[in-house]
Amino acid sequence: MSDPNFAAPTFSVVIPCRNEAENVVGMAAAVVAEMTAVGASFDLIFIDNASEDDTVALVRDLCANDPRIRLIVNTRNFGQMRSPTHAIFQARGTAIINMCCDFQDPPALLPQFVARWRSGASIVLGVRSTERSSLGLGLFRRFSYWFAQNFGDYPIIPNATGFGLYDAKVVRHIQRLNEPEPFFRGMLVETGFRTETIVYPRPPRAGGKSNNGFFQLLDFAMSSLAGASKRMVRVPFYIGIAMLFVAGLALLGVPVAAVLGQGNWVVGLGAVALIEAHTGLLFLFLGIVGDQVRLVSERTRQTPLVIEAERVNFPDGY
Repeated sequence: MSDPNFAAPTFSVVIPCRNEAENVVGMAAAVVAEMTAVGASFDLIFIDNASEDDTVALVRDLCANDPRIRLIVNTRNFGQMRSPTHAIFQARGTAIINMCCDFQDPPALLPQFVARWRSGASIVLGVRSTERSSLGLGLFRRFSYWFAQNFGDYPIIPNATGFGLYDAKVVRHIQRLNEPEPFFRGMLVETGFRTETIVYPRPPRAGGKSNNGFFQLLDFAMSSLAGASKRMVRVPFYIGIAMLFVAGLALLGVPVAAVLGQGNWVVGLGAVALIEAHTGLLFLFLGIVGDQVRLVSERTRQTPLVIEAERVNFPDGY
C-alpha cells in the first residue's frame, strides 16, 4: 500500500559504498548542503555492498536523523557494476545523480549537473582531467579505453566513471534492457540521449582504502567488453586470417632460408613461434567469448542485480 504522504523527489542522489566508515558521514553532510542550495526536493540513497566496517551502522544513524536519507543493504558483495545500478533503478527522482562515497567525485559539482539538466541535457557526466594511478594501471586503463573505442559497438567517454546526473527517462530505458552485468556508463551512451560533460581534476581520496585493485579493474574491463561489444566474437576470425597470411609468408621464406643454409633452424623456430602465438590468442579470445556465453546464461536465468537484506527509510510504494 502506498504512503499517501510520500511524494517522489525531484532529485535522487545514489551513493554506493563498501567499507566507507571514514567517509560516509562527511559525504552525506556535503551532499545535503549542496542539494539544499539547489532549491528542490531530494533524497539520498546509500547502497552498501557487504561492508566489513561500521558503514551500515553509521548510515542507519543518518537515516534516523534525516528521513531523506535511505539505505539498502545487500546480502553479499555483488560487485561494482550490479550494486550501484540496482540503487539507480530503485531511485524515484525526476533526475538521478550517481557518485562514489570517497570524495573523488566532488559534491561541489552537483549544482553544475543540475544546471545543465535544467538547460535541457538528459545526461551530464563528470570527466576526470587527471588520473592518479601506478604506471602499470595507467597503461592498462589507456589500453582498455583504446580497445573499447575500436572494438566496442558504441563509443565510451574516456575518464567518465559514471559520476553524473541522468534524467529518469534515460534510466527507465536502460532498466528495460534487463542486463545482468550492466556496464552503465557505456549503456548511457548507447541510449543516444543528449549528453554533456564537465571536466574536473580528480581530488585525492578523503579516507580509507580504495576497493579497486588491479584484479577488480580487470574483472570490470572484461565484463564491460563482453557486455558492450558484439563485434568481439568476430575478432578471432580476423586474427585467424592474419595468422594464415603470416604462415603463408613463412612458407615462402622456407626456400630462401634453405639457400642460405639455415632452413632447419628458421623453419623450426618459426613453427614454434606460430604455435605459441596461436595457442595464446586462442585462450585469450575463448575467455572473452566464454564471458559473453555467461551473460547469455544470466539473461536466461533472469538473475537479479542484487539481493537485498534490508531497507531503511523507504516509504511504502517507493
